[in-house]
Order: sequence, then C-alpha cells, then structure tokens
Amino acid sequence: MKINTSSSVVIRIALWLFMIIGGAFYAFNADKNTPLFNSILFHIISAILGLIVLTLAFHATATGGRELTKGREGNIPRLETNKLVTSGIYNCMRHPMLFGLTLLPLGWALLLGSPTFITIIAPLEMLFIIFMVIIFEEMEVEKKFTKEYKIYRQKVPMISFKHDCLYALFIKKKNSR
Repeated sequence: MKINTSSSVVIRIALWLFMIIGGAFYAFNADKNTPLFNSILFHIISAILGLIVLTLAFHATATGGRELTKGREGNIPRLETNKLVTSGIYNCMRHPMLFGLTLLPLGWALLLGSPTFITIIAPLEMLFIIFMVIIFEEMEVEKKFTKEYKIYRQKVPMISFKHDCLYALFIKKKNSR
C-alpha cells in the first residue's frame, strides 16, 4: 500500500511514535520496581484519567482534521492542504489538531500508569511537540500561504483557552448533515 503524503509529515509522525514508544519503554524500566508503579489503586485512577485525556486529545484532533479537509483541492498528498483554513475551530485557534496531539503523551503516560512518564517524560515530549509546532509548522504554513497567513496569524492565537474555543474543540459534536 502506497501512502501519498509529504516526507515532512512522515518524519514528524515517525518522530512522534518514537517519542511515545521510547518514552514508555524507558519509563517502564525506570518505574518497574517502585511502590507507586506497583499500586493497583494508582493504576486504576491513572488509567481512568488517561482514558479521559486520550478521549479529549483524539476528539480535538478529529475536530481539527474535519475542518482542515476544507483546505484540500485537487489531488494533493494526504494530510496536506493547498488552501488556508480559517473557518470553524480554525477561527478560534491556528493549531487545534496539534493542540490535541500535545495531550497524547500525557494521556498515554497516565494510561500506562508510569510515574516517571507522567511527571518527567510526557511533559518533555509535550514541550518538544510545542517546539515543533512553533518552529516547523508555523514556518511551513507561512511559506505556503505567505501574506494571507501573516494576516491570519495576527488575528488568531496559536491555541486558545477561551471557554467557547475549548468547548468547540473538545465537547461540541459535529453538525449533522
């Protein structure tokens, strides 16, 4: 099966998977003999919180992804756009999908119940994802959409913690057609 997407997207996905799997492996080895990691109550609470965070992360990613499909015209690689999307959730924040993806390391860490992953590795991975968005994603989008994106960037924040924006990102269901 051939996947039609850009090398930049493939590299980011591979790097993200390496961080998630590598972080889990490292944390498991660091935690396996600690009392907290061996506590059933801790794992139950952590797993419930992890499922909640992962649900929110996947919902945010899906919400952004649905809206982002409006930026695809013609035969272009998967996960790419050729039109700047500023409607829907993108009217509220510039990177809703990546905001959701930023929550995945924490959700995964909580689901696994690894204290080292929860307190050290997941926050570092989240910062790295934010760094990648600020440096690479912003640079690529500005290069692709130039002046139009500069104007959009001045009006819309990278992420927004306003109640309406978070509600639209995490809770609100897609409109029925």
